[in-house]
Amino acid sequence: MQKVNFLCVAVWCALPLIGVACSDDNVINNNGKDPETSEKPDWYYAGGELGTSFLTTQNAFEQPSPAVENQGLYQSFKNGEALFEKPFMTNAEGVRSGLGPVYIRTSCTHCHPNYGHGQKVEEGSFKTDEPGNGCLLVVYDPATEAYVSWLAGMPQGHAVAPFKAPIDESKIKVHWNNATDQWGNKFDDGETYQLVYPTVSMPKDAIYVVNRGYQLPSDYEVKLESTIGIYGTGLLDAIDEKDIIAQYAQEEKDGYMKNGLNPAFWSGGQMTGFYTNSLQGDGTKYVRRFTYALSRGPLMDAAGANAIWNITNVTRSDRRYHYLDAAGTYAEYSAKDPEVQVGFENYIARIDPKKEHADWWAGSMENRIKSYLLAKDLPAEMTDEEYTDLMVWHRGLAVPAVRDVDSEDVKRGRELFNEIGCAYCHRPSWTTGADKLVDPNNFFKDGQMPRYPYQTIWPYTDMVQHKLHMESDIRTGWCRTTPLWGRGLHQRITGSATADRLHDNRARTTMEAIMWHGYSPQSDAYESVVKFRKLSKKDRDAVIRFVDAI
Repeated sequence: MQKVNFLCVAVWCALPLIGVACSDDNVINNNGKDPETSEKPDWYYAGGELGTSFLTTQNAFEQPSPAVENQGLYQSFKNGEALFEKPFMTNAEGVRSGLGPVYIRTSCTHCHPNYGHGQKVEEGSFKTDEPGNGCLLVVYDPATEAYVSWLAGMPQGHAVAPFKAPIDESKIKVHWNNATDQWGNKFDDGETYQLVYPTVSMPKDAIYVVNRGYQLPSDYEVKLESTIGIYGTGLLDAIDEKDIIAQYAQEEKDGYMKNGLNPAFWSGGQMTGFYTNSLQGDGTKYVRRFTYALSRGPLMDAAGANAIWNITNVTRSDRRYHYLDAAGTYAEYSAKDPEVQVGFENYIARIDPKKEHADWWAGSMENRIKSYLLAKDLPAEMTDEEYTDLMVWHRGLAVPAVRDVDSEDVKRGRELFNEIGCAYCHRPSWTTGADKLVDPNNFFKDGQMPRYPYQTIWPYTDMVQHKLHMESDIRTGWCRTTPLWGRGLHQRITGSATADRLHDNRARTTMEAIMWHGYSPQSDAYESVVKFRKLSKKDRDAVIRFVDAI
């Protein structure tokens, strides 16, 4: 990672950690802001005083936040960065060891090229052996829209011999389809655009347990879902729960959303679906805030903390078990596989050379394999220190400052963004709370992580789910409003040929992303798109220029 010295550190060391974001009147004091940009408006500082960096090159998403350096966590940040960037190995010991026995990717950068979100998957086979493809396969029961139980929630396409991959990625095909909206993909002034969306085919013979004789209990369908940018998630974590609850209450009161609010999380004026962790934690309820599906609560037990375990299947002290399917089918059928049985003796000798787990060595080969795969007392392959460093890095990533804030087009686009209603779901700013660290896993303690108290931040999300009713939509149709900050840098940072916006990277340009919001009259954003269509081409371009700048 290339680090940029973007702060006047001496000034920051003299400041209290907890303070309200500076107003324009005292910007000249450079309170944590780039001294060369002290005349910029507040919305330029996307991550506030403690979370903004000032780099727009390929390394823009890799920068430590001012909070990291203020709190003396820079070396820990760098250590965590190395864990993120380098691949894990199948070695039984040593640095970044423990990959497998089945896994999704070998490193975090495979899903997050240059720390951003994944790139668009091209037509053809679904390949994950090289960095770039950050899309995961969503395999679900179309009747219930629930994930299937016979594959892990994030299906694994790789394995360490003698084990076999749960799915054969070479047999999974992605096809891009054209879509035409009610306006014929054309504005009244003649400007045209295109819309495409992916479909995924996964034949039954691509599924390992089916090939071994397992009878699927129901039909299944497959979709793509891209990873989300990881920069700035520490700032979103610092938003006070009561403020997120207030946002839900306000949206229910306003009644603007034709699809309402997801009853799984909000109903009758109160939060109904909290995130809890009763396995490693004490079951305390937390407001959900991360992932498209709002499947996670506080960052310390959210997607990144989960992914460093389940993507690589590298165990740690709080998760001493393998990430496998909920139904136990993989363990059952692997244990009966003659080829797995032949190779297991050498495999387990490498994993447990001192024979500390008796049930991996005694009894029938089938029971030995099953005991290993389903064990809950596996040795920790990632140290507590390494895990702490990784999360310091994760929570410590800054957000790039907004670009071109002095451009008249960007200023005009910002005005129009508000006027046509985009800013309702893509709420521009939040003010963080006291940011006392919380961890549903009860692993981390307050003071171990970078903190962002009382910062005005500009993520452009309401942290709530809505429905867009797109063709081949996201599973369940409910999707958390994606933060827009930094997304305009995606192509520059990843080298992607397209903008790769929306949950499956279907939108190749910002224009396409906007128009997908109005594909159906049932979309919660439909009226805003109708207003966007009425703008002149110059004003439409200004909106796009603004969205790409933030």
